[in-house]
Amino acid sequence: MKIEEAALRLHAADNVVITKAELVAGSDLPENGTVLRLKDAVPAGHKISTEAIKSGEAVRKYGQIIGFATCDIAPGEHVHDHNLAFAEFVRDYEFGIAAKPTEYVAEHERATFQGIVRADGRVATRNYLAVITSVNCSATVARYICDHFRGPALDAWPNVDGVIALTHGSGCGTAAHGDGWDYLRRSIAGYARHPNVVGTLLLGLGCEINQLDNMVADLGLMPGEMLHTMTIQGEGGTNATVRRGIECIEAMLPAANTIKREAVAASHIILGMECGGSDGFSGVTANPALGAAADLLVRHGATAILGETPEIYGAEHLLIRRVESEAVGRKLLERISWWEDYTKMNGAVVDNNPSPGNKAGGLTTILEKSLGAAAKGGTSNLVEVYRYAEAVESKGFVFMDTPGYDPVSITGMVAGGANVVCFTTGRGSVFGCKPTPSLKLATNTDMFNCMHEDMDINCGRIVDGEADIAGVGQEIFELILRTASGEPSKSEMFGFGDEEFLPWQVGAVL
Repeated sequence: MKIEEAALRLHAADNVVITKAELVAGSDLPENGTVLRLKDAVPAGHKISTEAIKSGEAVRKYGQIIGFATCDIAPGEHVHDHNLAFAEFVRDYEFGIAAKPTEYVAEHERATFQGIVRADGRVATRNYLAVITSVNCSATVARYICDHFRGPALDAWPNVDGVIALTHGSGCGTAAHGDGWDYLRRSIAGYARHPNVVGTLLLGLGCEINQLDNMVADLGLMPGEMLHTMTIQGEGGTNATVRRGIECIEAMLPAANTIKREAVAASHIILGMECGGSDGFSGVTANPALGAAADLLVRHGATAILGETPEIYGAEHLLIRRVESEAVGRKLLERISWWEDYTKMNGAVVDNNPSPGNKAGGLTTILEKSLGAAAKGGTSNLVEVYRYAEAVESKGFVFMDTPGYDPVSITGMVAGGANVVCFTTGRGSVFGCKPTPSLKLATNTDMFNCMHEDMDINCGRIVDGEADIAGVGQEIFELILRTASGEPSKSEMFGFGDEEFLPWQVGAVL
């Protein structure tokens, strides 16, 4: 078998290739008049050296450094965590050298979808009522209220997608200032004012640090017909609060049901992009295909959000090359510096990734993972950098500072306004995130076939030779529009999304 039939060379400067399928020890792979003989069995998605690499020398994939050899590596050897490791190295930050004018699609040719236009002009892709807790102490009561509306209880209200309890583990026992405090309250407010949430009941215990009245006033929320607050202590206990909460939701149902979908411009899409359960194919198939879809959205006037700061670590110099201004690039570098300090303060390092599942799938270092993850950002200019859960107001490709942990990261993006999420996965994530639909993009065909009931698109066809990145990117773009129009995602069919509201908790728990 020729090497190009068995493996992928991603860049001419690379000294490794990526296996398309598992290869057995002793396999001979001819290339350019020479033969690589594999010393070991190599799983699919893993790396094979194509030349001698001395201890301490850089290993390159995507034309970039992914780590350094910890011993001499011979041609044909399996390259993984037994002989490759992360190490710091100097990266050149060339602000905006690759930025280019965006080729926008003409207004009359831009794509549309069937959206829900709210009274203030914002556009929703779903139509939920939500009970959002100010503190963990009110979580169970919030669920009791929402449980009343399961099953046939909403049959008379066919335009309401559901009544969801958005609960979390914080809201008290913490300082009433600082990043963690801001992230929690911005997340709650972002969901409460999200276009996909037509009405909200904010539910507290009553004595918590995160007082509802203060939060509502500080964050500019406006109580009224479709936004209510109550506390368990104020209502007289659990049963009284459940009864009152049910009455509150029932009073909002008629207005919530009075909606219709209509054709709106694709520019109203705000896409959140995430990768989780990644593997060696993530940066080859699903991530660049999602990047191609993000580029299409940008050309149609929409917004695409890249996040997971610890998982673009080591690839940030590539994003810096595409910033529209040095000021935007400096914002990104400030966040990178914050993460270095934050992890050090907590006795960790930014290179705490990849996870065991990532490594089993072929990823070895955070540099390798980050270079693949950054491909979700496509090729568009980076126009803005946002803090966690800040409202995303810019059009185009933007970055949000989020952790790599999937539910925390996506919570921030949805709080920022994301009304569709695309989630690439190589090991098989089943994530959902009400009130925003989540699409799963499989990186390889084997996993897609194994978990086809959970996966929305098989990007593994790119490695299989059945499709290319641009073609799959177009498919993702079209599926985003159909999903925004109301077509259910696989995770929605399963009912995922009630448990995945997870604001980023930073700071001391007191």
